[in-house]
Amino acid sequence: MADTTDDLSTPLGQNPAPKRRFRLPFTLPQAAAVLLGSILVVFVGFVLFNHDPLGGEPAARIAIRQTVAPEDKSAAVPPASQPTSAAAVTAQPEAGRKTITIIDGSSGSRQDVVVAGADSDTAGGGAAPVTMAGIDPRLLEKSRYGMIPAVAADGLKPFKAYATGTDADRAKAATMPVIAIVVGGLGVGAAKTADAIMKLPPAVTLAFTPYGSDPGKLVEQARAQRHEILLQVPMEPYDYPDNDPGPQTLLTTLGTEQNIDRLHWHLSRFQGYVGLANFMGARFVAAATVMQPIIREAAKRGLGYLDDGSTPRSVAGQLAEGQAMPFAKADLTIDAVPTSVEIDKALARLEDLAKERGAAIGMASALPVSVERIGAWAKGLESRGVMLVPLTTEMLKSKSG
Repeated sequence: MADTTDDLSTPLGQNPAPKRRFRLPFTLPQAAAVLLGSILVVFVGFVLFNHDPLGGEPAARIAIRQTVAPEDKSAAVPPASQPTSAAAVTAQPEAGRKTITIIDGSSGSRQDVVVAGADSDTAGGGAAPVTMAGIDPRLLEKSRYGMIPAVAADGLKPFKAYATGTDADRAKAATMPVIAIVVGGLGVGAAKTADAIMKLPPAVTLAFTPYGSDPGKLVEQARAQRHEILLQVPMEPYDYPDNDPGPQTLLTTLGTEQNIDRLHWHLSRFQGYVGLANFMGARFVAAATVMQPIIREAAKRGLGYLDDGSTPRSVAGQLAEGQAMPFAKADLTIDAVPTSVEIDKALARLEDLAKERGAAIGMASALPVSVERIGAWAKGLESRGVMLVPLTTEMLKSKSG
C-alpha cells in the first residue's frame, strides 16, 4: 500500500504540513548580552562586598615563627640530659621578615633586600627586645617596634655616649684643621659593608640604612672597629615614588604622628648610633612643617643630625639650631664621579676647605674604588697638617669655633 504521506499521493491543492525544526529560545546577541551582564554583576558584587582596603596594592607574605613565651615554664625547661643555662631556658623572639625591592628612579636598577616586618612580635610589645652588645641600657626606651634611643636619667645622651673620639683627640683637633669622612649606604650588601668596616680607617664615620637583613650584626662589627655610626633615615625625594627610598619612608603627605611612627621603626632597627642623616629626601628636608617634628624628636632623644648637603633648600640646619642639637652639613660628595682620578681631586679640595675654614666634611658611598682611595689618602693626611676625625669631633669643634 502506497505511503499516503509522500508528495505523489498528496491531493492537489493541499500543501504538506511543514517539518518542525529545533529553535533556540534566544538569539546569539541576546546570549552574549546576558553573559556580559552576569560578569558585570559579579564584578560589582566583588567590589561592594569584598572588604579589602589594600585591594590592588602589592602584597608580601611574611612567615612568622611562633616562639615559646617566657612565662611558659614547662616548655622552657630543657631535657634532663641538657645542661641548664641562661641560653637554654630563655626563648628569644624571631621577628617576621619580608623581601622588598628598592628601585632607583634615575637608573631603573632594582635591588631586593630582606627586612624585618613592621608587625613582628617586637612591634606588639609582647616579646623581650634584643639589645646589641656594648649598648648602654640607660640610653634605650621601648617602643612598639623595639628599643629606640633615649636620654638617660642623669642626662647622658647617645651622641656623647657613642662618640668614638677621645678627649686627647678632641684637644689635638682644636689645634689643627680637621676633616670628617662619612661613608653611607651601608647595611644593604654584607660583603660591601664588611669591606668598608675593615678597610677604612677607624676615624671614618659609617652611615647605615635600615634595610639590611641583619643590620645590628654589621653595626656591632663596625663599632668593634671603633667606627662612629649614623642611622640614615629614608625621606621623600622630589621624584617619589618613581625613586623610592624604601619601606617606611618619611613623606610630606603624611601627618606628624604617622611620620614619627615611621621614624620610630627606623630608630629600632639597630642601636649605638650618634645621630641621624637623611637618605635621599630632597623634597622632605626642604619642607619645614614636616621636617621640624623629626628634628625635634631626634633632639629629644639625644641625637645629632647630618645633612648630606645634596639639597641647598634644606631647612635642617636652622631647625637643629632651634633645638640646640649637634648639627653638621657635608661640604661635598667625594665620589660623585666614581673614578680614582676624580675621587683624588675631591679629597684634595676637601683638604683645601679644611685648611681654609678649620674643618670640612665629605660624603662617600662604599664603592670599592672609594674605599681604596680614601684609605690611601688618609695614610699621609696628618703629615700634610690635617687631621682625620670622627663626625662628632668635627661637630663639636665647629660649634666651639
